[in-house]
Amino acid sequence: MIPVTPIAAERPSALATDISERLNTAIREHLLSAFAPDNTKTLRRFSAPEAAELLGVSGQFMRKMHAEGTLPEPGESRGGRRYYTAQELWDARGILEQSSRKKGRYVPRRSDGEKLQVWQLMNFKGGSSKSTTCVHLAHFFALRGYRVLVVDLDPQGSLTSMCGISPEIEFDGLTVYDAIRYDNPVAMSEVVVPTYFPGLSIAPSRLMLSEFETESAVHSNPDQPFFLRIRNALSQVADSFDLVLMDSPPQLGFLTISGMAAASSLIVPLTPSMLDVSSTAQFLELAGAYMGVIEDAGATLQYDHFKFLITRDEPTDVPSQQLTSFMRALFQDRVMSATALKSTAVSDATMLKQSIYEVIRSEMTRATYDRAKSSMDAVGSEVERMIHQSWGRS
Repeated sequence: MIPVTPIAAERPSALATDISERLNTAIREHLLSAFAPDNTKTLRRFSAPEAAELLGVSGQFMRKMHAEGTLPEPGESRGGRRYYTAQELWDARGILEQSSRKKGRYVPRRSDGEKLQVWQLMNFKGGSSKSTTCVHLAHFFALRGYRVLVVDLDPQGSLTSMCGISPEIEFDGLTVYDAIRYDNPVAMSEVVVPTYFPGLSIAPSRLMLSEFETESAVHSNPDQPFFLRIRNALSQVADSFDLVLMDSPPQLGFLTISGMAAASSLIVPLTPSMLDVSSTAQFLELAGAYMGVIEDAGATLQYDHFKFLITRDEPTDVPSQQLTSFMRALFQDRVMSATALKSTAVSDATMLKQSIYEVIRSEMTRATYDRAKSSMDAVGSEVERMIHQSWGRS
């Protein structure tokens, strides 16, 4: 335990520093205890029914494949039941793909001629669930066999922490800042690191990324415009991924705008409250103005999809449902059909820096878990359909 002593400081700067040091120490101790002994997140195993659902086959088909020896037995069985690691499921996809008549059924990666999908989640209203939505989409697609890269553009590093890298525990590795800085940037391939989640890699963030805002105001020029920094960095690793998900900071600064210039599609998460709707209207007014500036500077902006996603949705809350209906009436198919429900299951999971896909169903109220997972599955499936539409698939 950290000894608790009164906070006393003569100057505000000293007070702020003292509070910061105490918080960082407390957070570090909490994370060390949560990720002990090696500070590494691990992913749970998946039951046979979950495995079959993720692979898109029946339980009977799975048993047949094991009986024939087509699929190797998973490393763990309990009570006669099979439990699979995500890596074992990833490997199973490759085996099943080889014997499938339909290309891409089990390994749904993009093929030649299908462009890299770069989706940015953005809004300058804090609490709109950008990071939560981003990590759930990342896990959804990785579990379904896509090669996913998440790019954390928020200097606070929330998404980085969710992906198993804790900036709070003296993380000093390379970050996305090192690939987009103006002075001797490193190759993006040196920044991208695989996570504990098979199929998912990350370009992490930490507080140093905020320097990009200051440096862009000074160093951006026609020869190296700030809005091409992220686009150029992503082009270096494009062949390694099918989907890039970018989590933006809750502000419309150089980082968010540079992400907009790199994106092929945009999602604006939006909680159904009047304050959030009003804030989003102002955000989009500014975003539109900045998009015009970027276009006038010679950049080409072209989005396959520009969607609103209703987050923290409460079906029993009448005022929020009225606002949701208002948004749908006003923007029609600009608002995604699926919504991300407000759920204690998701809240409890994110407190442990997990997504609903990492949680064991039996450790929660099952009805609550099922509703939350169905909601996130619906959001992921709708985004997947839009991605396939961009690729020209049926």
